[in-house]
Amino acid sequence: MKTYSPKPRDIERRWYVIDAQGAVLGRLASEVAKILRGKHKPIFAPHADTGDHVIVVNARGVRLTGNKEQDKVLYQHSGYPGGLRRVGYARLMSERPSLAVEKAIRGMLPKNRLGRQMFKKLAVYEGGGHPHQAQRPQALLLGQLPKWEGLPKRETPAAPAPRTTRSPRRARPGRAGAAPAATGGGRSAGATASSRPRAARAAAPAKPRASARRGKASASSAAKSPPKSRSAGSAAGARKRSTSAAGKSEKKPVRRGRRPESTKES
Repeated sequence: MKTYSPKPRDIERRWYVIDAQGAVLGRLASEVAKILRGKHKPIFAPHADTGDHVIVVNARGVRLTGNKEQDKVLYQHSGYPGGLRRVGYARLMSERPSLAVEKAIRGMLPKNRLGRQMFKKLAVYEGGGHPHQAQRPQALLLGQLPKWEGLPKRETPAAPAPRTTRSPRRARPGRAGAAPAATGGGRSAGATASSRPRAARAAAPAKPRASARRGKASASSAAKSPPKSRSAGSAAGARKRSTSAAGKSEKKPVRRGRRPESTKES
């Protein structure tokens, strides 16, 4: 049989209220630490925080046995030289009884991050009231173990919805051997040219090309415009040639010769 290890889904946090009126400090601390650690559950594991929340009320009614009230001292050090402070439990129980209860319970928890996490589930109040009514805590007597109700029931996941079938893909136009796709909305299968097969499209009369249409348009525009007379065009060309020839003849060529040598006087 495999060793059971608690999982996060198996841990169910509950809230309990313990009345400390007339209780001995050590006995109270041991019972509260047991519930905080989760030792009252069959799924307890030393490496996991399986405990519940605990609310301690009437901390002012806690008592000490023997001569502890006069002999027991609370030591606190700031970390600097001369920073040691000593407070007797007689003074501590009269001024801050909740601190005495927290100090005793903290000493019975693990001294690591797991113990610090467990200590966060503790709430101590000097009076008989507490502000945790929304959590509906259960009253618990000192020395009474909470009733184990088993692991929390898991909710069965709902069955997944059936997959909807996809509509058939439409055949691409121009693909060889592609069958025409069925179209909805009251449209016939051969309503569009893309859904018709290639053989039917080949039998249909081909549309004239763009170049042929442009040629026809230019021919029709030439037929509509009146033709220019050849004589007028030839006369204009002759005038242009005569003016260019006259301009060329007027220009005289520039002769470039040697410069005369300068005679030197002897």
